[in-house]
Amino acid sequence: METLDSDLASISEQAMTSILHEHLELMKHFDFEELRNLVAPITNAGSIFLIGMGRSGLMMQAAAMRLMHLGFDAYVVGETTTPAIQEGDLLIAGSGSGTTATVIRAAETAKEVGAEVVSFTTDKTSKLAALSRYVVHIPAARKEAHNNTISEQYAGSLFEQGLLLFFDALIQTLWKVDGSSAETLYKRHSNLE
Repeated sequence: METLDSDLASISEQAMTSILHEHLELMKHFDFEELRNLVAPITNAGSIFLIGMGRSGLMMQAAAMRLMHLGFDAYVVGETTTPAIQEGDLLIAGSGSGTTATVIRAAETAKEVGAEVVSFTTDKTSKLAALSRYVVHIPAARKEAHNNTISEQYAGSLFEQGLLLFFDALIQTLWKVDGSSAETLYKRHSNLE
């Protein structure tokens, strides 16, 4: 049993090394100007709405939390307290394929009312990208790619992880621009936990 435990630890370490290597490779092919281009639309937006489905949706929820900590009016689409999007607002959508029906419908609605749309996707030619004023291309494997040429991980894991990491890089950028102290941000942290 001890040998098996030792093997499992080694497998876990190799997996982590592989995942980190994939992100270093992803970073080499990422255009950070695409993040810089989001600073003005985010800071000028009336309200910010975030949407994604599945694991991408969880990453968008994490992004909404950090935007709220920075003092933005940020909402997760689908929550019961999310208001209507309107002109002057911003929808930030995360979809690896750029074809997720619910996300597409949200982007179409946003455009119809005069809000701007930002997308994080693996496909710059997708329907979501076409609906977006700003596109952040994460050159990761799509969830239906099973040939392991970009990632050894299952499905869209590299995209979803990249979505979290690149959005956190954007959060750090926005925080630096804002200049608020960590104590100021912490005052917005939930105290009902």
